[in-house]
Amino acid sequence: MSTRLREHYEKVVRPALMEEFKYENAMQVPRLEKIVINMGVGEASQDAKKMEGAVADLTAIAGQKPIVTKAKTSIASFKLRENQVVGCKVTLRKDRMYEFLDRFVNIALPRVRDFRGIPNKSFDGRGNYAMGLKEQLIFPEINYDRVDKIRGMDIVFVTTADTDAECKALLKAFQMPFAS
Repeated sequence: MSTRLREHYEKVVRPALMEEFKYENAMQVPRLEKIVINMGVGEASQDAKKMEGAVADLTAIAGQKPIVTKAKTSIASFKLRENQVVGCKVTLRKDRMYEFLDRFVNIALPRVRDFRGIPNKSFDGRGNYAMGLKEQLIFPEINYDRVDKIRGMDIVFVTTADTDAECKALLKAFQMPFAS
């Protein structure tokens, strides 16, 4: 099963990046390795039902079941104990990753209120890009009537790029709408 964006990468993006950054070998061209979606659910420490809603939302968005994350250490000021449930995350690779990216760029981002592009400052210096969303309602898979609470999420695009410039060029080639 091949996705539209994977073919777009092979036919359009890879040759363009090879030309732009003057790579000698096709394997040097940066590619998208994985997308990690993380949803922190702090209220889950008091109420386990909140976690079920978050897991259901993330499953609908990603198309695969998330793993539940637990606290590594106890933090008294946050009323947090070790091994207490604090959120859920899902790692997308290959076809699911490209399908999510396609839906994210073409369907979800245009639905964000007052959208002026995603920030340019969220690169980590090693060729990865992280961003946060304030609500999960921008995804069409989420049924508004069934949402128990509006939750935000973090989305990390992990690439094989060595620099932020290469990562930005790669994401721009996938039509990511960066703020000008």
